Amino acid sequence: MSDNNSRRRFLAGAAAVAATPAVAGLVGPATAAQASSRPAGNGAPARTATTLTSRRRLGRLKVSSIGLGCQTMPGRLYGPVSSRADMIKIIRTAVDQGVTFFDTAEAYGPFESERIVGEALRRVRDDVVIASKFGWNIDPDTGQQLPGLNSQPAHIKRAVDGMLKRLRTDHIDLLYQHRVDPQVPIEYVAGAVKDLIKAGKVRHWGLSEPGPQTVRRAHAVHPLTAIQNEYSLMWRGPEQQILPLCAELGIGFVCWAPLAYGFTTGTINPYTRFVEGDFRAFVPRHSPENMTANMPVVQLLSEWAVRKGATPGQLSLAWLQAQQPWIVPIPSATRTSHLLENIGTEEFAFTAAELREFTTALNAIPIRGERLPAFVLALSGVEAPLP
Repeated sequence: MSDNNSRRRFLAGAAAVAATPAVAGLVGPATAAQASSRPAGNGAPARTATTLTSRRRLGRLKVSSIGLGCQTMPGRLYGPVSSRADMIKIIRTAVDQGVTFFDTAEAYGPFESERIVGEALRRVRDDVVIASKFGWNIDPDTGQQLPGLNSQPAHIKRAVDGMLKRLRTDHIDLLYQHRVDPQVPIEYVAGAVKDLIKAGKVRHWGLSEPGPQTVRRAHAVHPLTAIQNEYSLMWRGPEQQILPLCAELGIGFVCWAPLAYGFTTGTINPYTRFVEGDFRAFVPRHSPENMTANMPVVQLLSEWAVRKGATPGQLSLAWLQAQQPWIVPIPSATRTSHLLENIGTEEFAFTAAELREFTTALNAIPIRGERLPAFVLALSGVEAPLP
C-alpha cells in the first residue's frame, strides 16, 4: 500500500484505489503498523485541535459525545504500542480536549488497560466517567485467563474489588457484563450488581453483546444504563433488535469498533499485512478477498469526505451519532493524531437530506465476511438461562 495510507492523505487517493484495487499492488504492501505510524497531512495547513463540548445521555449518565476505548492500549490487540507512558499521555490529552468517557475492562491485558486508565485519570477522577467490564473467567489474584466465562455473583464481587484497586477509585461509573454467561441466570448477575450499587462501588450498569430477552430480564431487576455492541458502517446488526429495544426501555447505546477496526478510516486495504499478534488478521471480514469486495464502502466515504471537508473516519463516527441522540461511539486510539481526528468529528454533521442520501448509497453495498472469528461470534447475542 502506498504512502497515501494515512487518514489525511487517504482523501486524495482512496476513490481511485477502491475503483481499481489492483493499482495498489504496483507499489507493494504495507503492514497495518506501518500504515498507522505514518504522519497525517497532505501539505495542507494544520487544523487547530477540536475541544469536544457536546454531551449525550446514556440513561441517566451524562458523557461526552465521543468516548475513548482503551482496549488496544496494552498492545495485545492490534500489535505493540509505542509505550505505556504514551498511552497515559493520550488519555490525559483526551481529558484536556473534552473527552469525559473512558472504556476499559479487566480482560484487556488482562488488567493492564485498567491500570493505565487508573494512573492516567487519578487526578481528574471526579470529572470523568469510567466504564469497565467483568465476565471472563479471569483469576482475580493472578490475572490468568482461564477457560470460558464466569459471572457467578461471588466472582463478580471479587472482580470488582480488583477493578477498584487498579482504577485507583472507590467506584465504577458504568459496569458491564462483558458477555452473557450461559451458565448463570441474568437475574443472579443483576442481583450481584445491585448489591454493588447499594454498597457504592458501582453507579450504573450495562450489558455487552447480549440477547434481547436477557436485556429485558436484566432491566426488570435493576434498570440498565447502556448496552455496548459492535456497531459501524460495516456491521449494523444492532438495528434489528437491540437499538429498538434501547429506545423502548430508555437505555443508552455504546458502539465498540465504530471504525470497523480501522477499515472505514481507509488505513487498511486488501494489500495490508497485519503484524504478528494483530487480532484483525483473524477477522474473516479482513481477508484480502473480503476487503476487496468491501472497498466500495471506503470509496463512498472518501467521496463524502471530500464533499464535507472531513476524513472518512470522522464521517463514520458522525453517521453513528446521527442515528440516535443516545448513541455514543468509543473509538480506540494509540496515537495522539488519531485521537484528535476522532474528536474532530464534532465539527461535522449530516443534514437530514445528506443522511438519507448517504444511507441509501450505503444500503446498496453488500458487506462480505463475518465481523468476528466464529469462536468469538458465538458469544454474542446469547440468552442467559432462566433461574
